[in-house]
Amino acid sequence: MDASEGDRAAEAVAERAGRLVLKALEQAGGLEALAATHEAVSAHHGNNYLPLLEAHYRSHRSALFILVESIELESTNAERSVLDAVEYLQAQRNARAAFVPDRITVEREGPDGAAETVTLPVEVDAFASAMWRKILKDPARPGMLVRRHLEVCVFSYLAAELRPGDIAVAGSDSYANLQDHLMTWQECAPLVEEFCAEAGLPTEAAELTGHYKKLLAETAAAVDVGYSGNTDLVLEGGRPVLRRRKGAERSKEALKLEEAVHDRLPQRDLLDILTRTAYQLGWHHHFGPASGSDPKISEALGRYVLTVFTYGTLLGPAQVAAHMRGKVSAAELARGANQHATSEKVAKASTTVINAFNQLDITSVWGDGKTVAADGSQVETWENNLLAESHIRYGGYGGLAYRHISNTYVALFSHFIPCGVWEAVYIIEGLLKNASEIQPDTIHADTQGQSLPVFGLAALLGFDLLPRIRNWHDLIFYRPSPEATYQHIDSLFGDEAIDWQLIETHWSDLLRTAISIRQNRISSVTLLRRLGNHSRKNRLYRAFRELGRAVRTITLLRYLSDPDLREQITQVTNRNEAFHGFADWLMFGGKLIGHNDPDYQEKIITFNELLANCVIYSTACDITDAANAIAAEGRPVDPDDLATISPYITHVIRRFGNWILNLTPPAAAPTTHLDLESRVLFAP
Repeated sequence: MDASEGDRAAEAVAERAGRLVLKALEQAGGLEALAATHEAVSAHHGNNYLPLLEAHYRSHRSALFILVESIELESTNAERSVLDAVEYLQAQRNARAAFVPDRITVEREGPDGAAETVTLPVEVDAFASAMWRKILKDPARPGMLVRRHLEVCVFSYLAAELRPGDIAVAGSDSYANLQDHLMTWQECAPLVEEFCAEAGLPTEAAELTGHYKKLLAETAAAVDVGYSGNTDLVLEGGRPVLRRRKGAERSKEALKLEEAVHDRLPQRDLLDILTRTAYQLGWHHHFGPASGSDPKISEALGRYVLTVFTYGTLLGPAQVAAHMRGKVSAAELARGANQHATSEKVAKASTTVINAFNQLDITSVWGDGKTVAADGSQVETWENNLLAESHIRYGGYGGLAYRHISNTYVALFSHFIPCGVWEAVYIIEGLLKNASEIQPDTIHADTQGQSLPVFGLAALLGFDLLPRIRNWHDLIFYRPSPEATYQHIDSLFGDEAIDWQLIETHWSDLLRTAISIRQNRISSVTLLRRLGNHSRKNRLYRAFRELGRAVRTITLLRYLSDPDLREQITQVTNRNEAFHGFADWLMFGGKLIGHNDPDYQEKIITFNELLANCVIYSTACDITDAANAIAAEGRPVDPDDLATISPYITHVIRRFGNWILNLTPPAAAPTTHLDLESRVLFAP
């Protein structure tokens, strides 16, 4: 074979190989698809999922660009790298090249209205992580960036900076600039002394840091000294283990008293309970037209009783009307809920019941009202609405009835919130919106009810946050100072100490924020949504986090050393769980809120709270009558035994059967006085 024949053979082989390569590319969907597949495989091998995001972003690209062009974004600090990158993307929206330069020159309108030429950079090194930079840059193309990954990266960081408030949306509520909502220091200064006195805090920054530093040091020293006598706490290889205590069992006398009380409780229809409490307490007077005029409906008390029954049980107007045998129509019931009741009016009606309940002698047997537990219970909704979420913790779609339950068993405040939200965001809001005479200063919750900023804000507002924290031994205990060491419990603490200087420097910011919340200039929910997201730039977040570190460390040390405190937390949080079960039992019309309006959903939860509180009040009065009757027979009634009887009693409440609205006023006033002195009634 001569040279020419060899060349032709080589060309034939190359041509055939080329056809095979092109065929393989065609079968794989083209060069771009093959490159994407290669990236996906590389992502799994390198544990970097970021290249996979672009496939999910593609279908939302147009909507995201329309969104950022429709709103006005502003930086809340001097760092603008992400905002500059967003502006760059808007200028490069129609680019189709695989690679784009890391800076471009554009003309735009200047502050004076004249056109000016500016350079828009994309400084990915200023905000993007090492994983992002690895896929954004190609060493063979310096100064160029991968366009499709760049868009995903910038929009991801925009979302990340909107959450903590490093970037704000002008004119919005949830994403507004916090500084625009906070009171100025000139407005706060006259209120500082009174506010700090109510919260039990010093007014000066140095005194505040000194107060918490001393408290942390003294608490840690006391726990260290008492370690040998703390049989519950064991440090195994430096890891703390808290032995479980057996719960206190109820005495035989308490069980006999409960049986005697239950035997004397009258059977009551649910509708009758609502009617009696409306007559006795007048909670129905909070309902009425939006105009504030008297309701132009006959038998307004009966109509409002039926409204609470209809929506508090989730039966719905059609079902209740069908069982009322023509006494009321579904339209009339719906009108009562839609036009004469709002969440605020229902909450005021519930407050009336709470205040009356607080006047009963028996409530002091159950608790002092100074402690409250906050927790959420899932309620199902339709999927396609603003609050519905699917969460692995609860299963199914829905939201949370987030309730604040007093240690006296009554519900003080209820929210309806998304089930995917961190519940701690709402823990303080319920206390601030509680308008009843019962004003607790100690909050118990589960793990979801705490975070470092929440500990800090609760302390500033004068609340003692004492949650039941799961996996507490994995949390960091912070030292009062770098040189602080302890003989027995030193292994509890990490290497870090509290940065007291940071707290002192930003004391005015912390105080200004807390006073603004007390004065209703900003919602604690709005603030904690921001502070619940880690921010590298937000000085307010860092200050609240540092104060929260000190407060949480003190709380954890108290938790480890005080078995009575642990028992109290368990008892009150168990009452919260029991209330959820009681409220669900009253919601016997179903567990699905069939409506997409968040205001309607919130109203359902407040109706359910009002219904539950009316039943609790009625049952508490009946327990008082029963206890007085037992004592009158000469049987001793120990208040400690009576305290173990819960008012969440269901076997004497009739939910079903004939629903008859009896509007006859009750013959006697409710029994509020508890007389437990033993005496024997003698026949004449």
